[in-house]
Amino acid sequence: MREYKTQSKEIILTTTIDTPLGQMFAAATKKGLVMLCYFTPFNIEARIDTLKKSFDVDIIPSNCEYFDMLRVQLDEYFNKQRTSFELPMQLVGSTFQIQVWKELLKIPYGQTATFEQIASQIEGLKSKKALESPCAQNMLNIIVPCHRVMKEEGVSNVYAGGDEKKEFLLNLENKKS
Repeated sequence: MREYKTQSKEIILTTTIDTPLGQMFAAATKKGLVMLCYFTPFNIEARIDTLKKSFDVDIIPSNCEYFDMLRVQLDEYFNKQRTSFELPMQLVGSTFQIQVWKELLKIPYGQTATFEQIASQIEGLKSKKALESPCAQNMLNIIVPCHRVMKEEGVSNVYAGGDEKKEFLLNLENKKS
């Protein structure tokens, strides 16, 4: 594994990955993957700003073993040979966001959950509306499956990657939006 320290700063490595949904942007620390997002400039800039606020880092385009693993697992996922990801991850966000993302990771492949169902699993959550922001700010698209979240049973909500990407992923997993 590549050494991730230069002077006192940590390094975040970045790369682009080709998928059936277009290019995606990935980033990793020495602990694991911290970002996989759709390749749109605003989307990437906002998420890199989040990383810079969370870490004292230098961000360097490069390759690492996490990206190699990610490419293989995404290829398997898109070819219906993988239903879950087994990658070292480092969730970057507020305590509440991380709590929501961990609940989303429990939604099984090929199934969906409503905001209400997810909210019922989070102790002390008063409003299912509070879940919309963590879904929109998800740093690990596809891996943390926000595409499996529905506004209510059978009613799709806005997906940060776009409705066509959400529909593609749900169809891939044999679920219609």
